[in-house]
Amino acid sequence: MGIAASELCQHVIRPTLLYLGCHSPSAEALLLGIAATQSGLGSALDDAKGHGLYRIDEVRHRLLWDNHLARDPDLASKVRGLASQHAFLAAPHLELTVNLRYATAIAWLLVQVEETPLPAADDLPGLAQIWRQVFRPDGQVREFLHAWRHCVGRLSHAA
Repeated sequence: MGIAASELCQHVIRPTLLYLGCHSPSAEALLLGIAATQSGLGSALDDAKGHGLYRIDEVRHRLLWDNHLARDPDLASKVRGLASQHAFLAAPHLELTVNLRYATAIAWLLVQVEETPLPAADDLPGLAQIWRQVFRPDGQVREFLHAWRHCVGRLSHAA
C-alpha cells in the first residue's frame, strides 16, 4: 500500500507546487496521476525504470539539472533548497526516493520542460497524454486511468 492520495496532495504535491509558484488544480491532478501510475503512490519506490514516487531515472535527473536548472540559478537554488544538505551531495539520485518534495519538484520540472499546456484537472485522458509524453511514451492511457481509479478514486482537487 502506498501513500493516501489526499495526504500526498495535501502534504507534498500542493505545498511543493506553491513553493515553486506553479500551483494549479491541473498540476496537482497530473502529479497525483503520475505518482499513481508510476509507483502506485509509493507502493514500490525503486526499480530498473527509476527512483521514487515518479520513477525518475538517473539520466533524466542529471539532464534536467545540466540542461535546465543550471541555466536558471534562482530556480536551481530553490529546488536545491528542497534537498537534504549533505545527502544530496553524496547521492543526489537517492533524493528522488527518500525526499518526496524534492522528487515532486523534479517531476513537475520535467513536465514544465515539455511546455505542454495542461488540460483541466478532471480531464483524465488529457492528463494521461501528458504522462505518456513526459514519463512513459510506451504507456497506454488505460494504464493511467486504471491507476487513477485504483489509487486515487474520487479525490477532489479543490482546496
